[in-house]
Amino acid sequence: MTPPEQLPFELPFRTAQGRGDFFVSPANAAALACIDSWPNWPQGKYLCIGPKGSGKSHLAQIWQDTAGAFAADMTTLPQDGAAVVVEDLDQYAGNPDAEAYLFHLFNHLTHTGGTVLFTAKTAPQQAGFQLPDLVSRLQTVPAIAIDHPDDALLGAVLTKHFADRQLTPGPQVMDYLLRHMERSFAGAATVVARLDAKALARKRPITRGMAAEVVAEISG
Repeated sequence: MTPPEQLPFELPFRTAQGRGDFFVSPANAAALACIDSWPNWPQGKYLCIGPKGSGKSHLAQIWQDTAGAFAADMTTLPQDGAAVVVEDLDQYAGNPDAEAYLFHLFNHLTHTGGTVLFTAKTAPQQAGFQLPDLVSRLQTVPAIAIDHPDDALLGAVLTKHFADRQLTPGPQVMDYLLRHMERSFAGAATVVARLDAKALARKRPITRGMAAEVVAEISG
């Protein structure tokens, strides 16, 4: 008899964002190489494009630790020559104040020898920016893409999400997920979160059968 499920508490978990926690595969090796090529970036700027959950924030954190960079606050221009991160660039498309700030930030860093790393899910020309001068400048920024995950990377992403939640499912669970789950970075995050919640609710370890349930629920 299946035990009744209880509503689990949302417990905080630590996301590992160090260099040693980043798994390199053919899908993201070029992006990491670009991060490692700093400070020899063309024009002092780079744009990393990839789907949700692909590791863009992890790469940004690696670069912040290396370059002493900080996240743009979207209100105040940084000091001359600063190293700045602007994550999820496409979220600011269509926001007049944000677009104006990004335009002035771009010019400020160009004129003072600063550096900026942008991350985004789509290219600037596809994101819907309305300020022509900003679009023209963003189109000059060299871009590198993170591809959809291969088996090795997807397995590493799953392992990392489980480890962040202090979970260690057996190889049967991992094998099943790699064969049947949605093959995307976002899909990996979703399936691990669902499995964590289900295991907490049932007060049981994660099993292959539980993984099958979650995959079926997600797929509808």
